[in-house]
Amino acid sequence: MATFTPEFAHQLAARFDLRALPPEFYVDPYPYYRALRETTPVLRLPTGGYFLTRHADLNAVYRDARLFCSDKKKEFKPKYGDTLLYEHHTTSLVFNDPPLHTRVRRLIAGALTPRAISDMEPALIALVDRLLDEMAKKGEVDLIEDFAAAIPIEVIGNLLGVPHDERGPLRGWSLAVLGALEPVVTPAMAETGNRAIAEFKVYLEGLIAARRARPGDPDRDVLTRLIQGEASGERLGPLELMHNCIFLLNAGHETTTNLIGNGLEILLRFPDERARLVAEPGLIKSAVEEFLRFESSNQLGNRRTTAATEIGGVAIPADVDITLGIGAANRDPEQFPDPERPDIARTPNRHLAFGAGIHQCAGMSLARLEGQIAIGRLLARFPRYAASGQAVRGGRARFRGFLKLPATVET
Repeated sequence: MATFTPEFAHQLAARFDLRALPPEFYVDPYPYYRALRETTPVLRLPTGGYFLTRHADLNAVYRDARLFCSDKKKEFKPKYGDTLLYEHHTTSLVFNDPPLHTRVRRLIAGALTPRAISDMEPALIALVDRLLDEMAKKGEVDLIEDFAAAIPIEVIGNLLGVPHDERGPLRGWSLAVLGALEPVVTPAMAETGNRAIAEFKVYLEGLIAARRARPGDPDRDVLTRLIQGEASGERLGPLELMHNCIFLLNAGHETTTNLIGNGLEILLRFPDERARLVAEPGLIKSAVEEFLRFESSNQLGNRRTTAATEIGGVAIPADVDITLGIGAANRDPEQFPDPERPDIARTPNRHLAFGAGIHQCAGMSLARLEGQIAIGRLLARFPRYAASGQAVRGGRARFRGFLKLPATVET
């Protein structure tokens, strides 16, 4: 990993701008995060907002939903205008506060109980084993397309009851919508994102109509649960229902794909840790937590102050945007000893990959299970898997993962 001299770190902090990141940042953002954390951990950005890089500061912001709100209407209106991207990102669970957030989260959580997730495990194992069988036949594979991206698409497709032969567009829609959350959105990215939402909404109209006519089990089928609402009679409106289905796809797909892909790449990059995990497969749970910390799938979060406050000794005005450097906080040496090296047995591991507080990821237990089964079973089947070509990063600041990860597999 590159390092910056103290003098250069101060210069970097003085000109750091999320809207004008250098190409090197997308390859390896961690030297930049370290420079900011060590020089200006509460950095005022050229936009007037603030960028946080310390674990303690992020944790405090996450846990105070009253002072640091998640409603993005003020932030997103100038960014998206009166478009479907604006409609989506201001209606879905993640960018809202109570009461909408509370209503939707309660409905989703009711279908993601520990028992429901446990019941998913046999089908998830069968899916992973089927993908591994197909990879064994090919020999030369792409660990993203052939494996990491295929798993969450099937899981979320099952949760929403999307027929198998209709799941083809889901990954492309998800990448397009989430790509428009980058700090800078080009006209082409906006067009692609808006088109993806329009196409997804048309598809959901038919899917929702079919589920209303033939409901599934609300304890297993998230879409049925969202349609039927609470026993009290509380229901989501038509737009709330559609956009939170889109949110479920996006939240459950991209970050879990990144978790699996990043974990497999980390084990390639650090062969001692791979050998350790092969020798001690029982470490898979702590290993997945460490992959989440070391290469956080979601690198950036956002809040907005509702009143004047103080963060890390810095006075912050009311009504300003706060960018949370999740990837930076998860390598904060104040919280994690030797943070720049993965330790698959690290404990405690209080990473913030899933956030904290009322907005902590509702699907984190499912994501963990997917990561544990996917990585654990691949490593048991192909302990000597090896890189076979140039890995291609996703090229994003917010979501860190790979588009391609060529490899050879052998038993």
